[in-house]
Amino acid sequence: MIDKKHITGIILAGGKSSRMGTDKGFLSFNGKSFIQYSIDALQPLVSKIIIVSNCADYDVFGLERIEDTIENSGPLAGIYSGLKHSETTYNLVLSCDIPLIHSQILERLISEVDNGSEVIQIESNGRRMPLIALYKKSCESRFLKLLNSGERKLQFAVNQCKSKVVSLEKHEQKLTTNINTKDELKQITPCK
Repeated sequence: MIDKKHITGIILAGGKSSRMGTDKGFLSFNGKSFIQYSIDALQPLVSKIIIVSNCADYDVFGLERIEDTIENSGPLAGIYSGLKHSETTYNLVLSCDIPLIHSQILERLISEVDNGSEVIQIESNGRRMPLIALYKKSCESRFLKLLNSGERKLQFAVNQCKSKVVSLEKHEQKLTTNINTKDELKQITPCK
């Protein structure tokens, strides 16, 4: 497995959270903020964690926070900003709204690294999840080119890279649940 000194963790916490009505990273589940779950899942696997957010409130976590290089351009711009500031070849990218995430899921991404793939993303419940993925630093220039041409769709950008998926077993799929609404927040239960 790749040594953690070659991996940076990038957490995207810059979304508008329009469906939730409040910043999702600071929502609480079992007494812990959503973003703390992402931090905890990344910590054993990476040398450094970067939070991509224009909100200075995230400085409370004591991690490097960077602002979006290209504002209001969605997760593609957030990942680009993180890759631009990363100094490692490999980058584990997570959104801040997946409170059931575990390091074991991220280890699966790392174990799939090969010479050809630039993006390795989780596939859960039949859906590809580019916000639970490993990105090579080499994606940075391609993503900038796409952003400069007006592209905002992350999955489109990922499809321009050499990518592969890691499909989760049925019992693991709950771990990738992202929470977008107050109803979804009420429905989540801790994993055994």
